[in-house]
Amino acid sequence: MKLRNSLIIGILFTTGFIGIFLGIRSATRDQGTSNILRRSYLFNEKIWSMVQSTERLSVNKPLPPPTKEPRVNGMLGLKTDLELKNYKIKIDQPKKSLTLQVEDFKLIPKTDYSTDFRCIEGWSEELHYAGARFSDFMEKYDLGKKPDGSFYQYVGLETPDGLYYVSIDMESMLHPQTVIAYEMNQHPLSLNNGAPIRLVIPIKYGIKSLKRIGRIFFSDSRPRDYWAERGYDWYSGL
Repeated sequence: MKLRNSLIIGILFTTGFIGIFLGIRSATRDQGTSNILRRSYLFNEKIWSMVQSTERLSVNKPLPPPTKEPRVNGMLGLKTDLELKNYKIKIDQPKKSLTLQVEDFKLIPKTDYSTDFRCIEGWSEELHYAGARFSDFMEKYDLGKKPDGSFYQYVGLETPDGLYYVSIDMESMLHPQTVIAYEMNQHPLSLNNGAPIRLVIPIKYGIKSLKRIGRIFFSDSRPRDYWAERGYDWYSGL
């Protein structure tokens, strides 16, 4: 009797699992993934956006030793040759555009954090990063707000060659730990980690921390996002 019941339960479980798997595979697709998974991503976005706030910080960690090299993962957008000496970042929003150099970000008060950097692949490491807080950058150059004083809903960032790109909700970009970084582990950024300047946003998975910023822009329409187009969760909150 026990054996029969176990077999029945096993068959039902296996049948159910296969049915769910086939249902996901055969479902109509939305932005590179099935509607079923996309709905679960949207549910995740609602939950994390509700619990996220400027009061909730990524956990503080001890300062890593300066000899520790930050892990390199992903080279999208980093393979094109570039001239670091005269590197420029394009900034755009409706009715306003400007071009900044790395030194312009260093005019903003420097801030730094030591916390976990988490990859969507499942690994994490303790990381120290330093640069200009994104909210301070917006204030310094009068960016991110519409004529009525309200914020644009989204921020888009791209590598200079346009091969890697992300979009992030404005609330997350205003988080105090969101930084346009030019140092990691007390050293200038290496080429493989996004020199000369990159985004670090520890309240999101690492796919949002775009290396080698070539362009920043503000919009009320959600900009394209490399991994969301390939079936990943757009919000990617932690």
